[in-house]
Amino acid sequence: MSTAVSINARERLIFALDVASVEEAREFVRKLDGNVSFFKVGMELYVSSGPALISELVSEGKKVFLDLKFYDIPETVKRAVTRVASIGASFLTIHGDTKIIRAAVEGRSGSHLKLLAVTALTSLDTNDLHEMGFSGSVEDLVVQRAGKALEYGCDGVISSPQEASKVRALARSKKAGEFLIVTPGVRPAGVATDDHKRLATPGDAIQAGADYLVVGRPIRDAADPCAKAESIIAEMQRAFDQRRS
Repeated sequence: MSTAVSINARERLIFALDVASVEEAREFVRKLDGNVSFFKVGMELYVSSGPALISELVSEGKKVFLDLKFYDIPETVKRAVTRVASIGASFLTIHGDTKIIRAAVEGRSGSHLKLLAVTALTSLDTNDLHEMGFSGSVEDLVVQRAGKALEYGCDGVISSPQEASKVRALARSKKAGEFLIVTPGVRPAGVATDDHKRLATPGDAIQAGADYLVVGRPIRDAADPCAKAESIIAEMQRAFDQRRS
């Protein structure tokens, strides 16, 4: 019989608050109360709300994933990460350069903030990387960056569903059992792919090794966002349970 700890999928769905205003964000948080408790704040919303919304959500018992992909000189990154930690965010994205990772790890010292290195955006494919000057495949780049994230102290990475299994295998080979894989580019069957090129269904992403799924438009644009969130959570739970058995 398996002794693996049961995972509650309801705690592993992160809803992307990809909206333009604080009022819209608050309305979705209110609407999804009881369904979703983890919310992503990205660039668009952060520009309009600043850190105040993060503190507000944390005070209401919600968890916040701040997706700003920090990339600057190390001292600036370190100081910015310290500020993010002080307002109570749970996850923060940073670029995966060695100096950036080291600075961010120093900046979050003593806090519970989890640092996630960006590997390759889900809107990119191998052709896009070649245009940017990278000679290998997307998978090569993701695994390389995940290795650096592991080596220099990140808590996990942002990885598309297509590379999640490779990243999980790498973490296991390094005996990094707590290494987190947070996965965007998730689309329920029958939903438009939008601008994602490397994606999967919620169940397939979990089976591939993802720990958390970030979902925005399929819930945001649904006729009944709560029902759509519940459907995704149910699919995730089945996949988590199958992964344990």
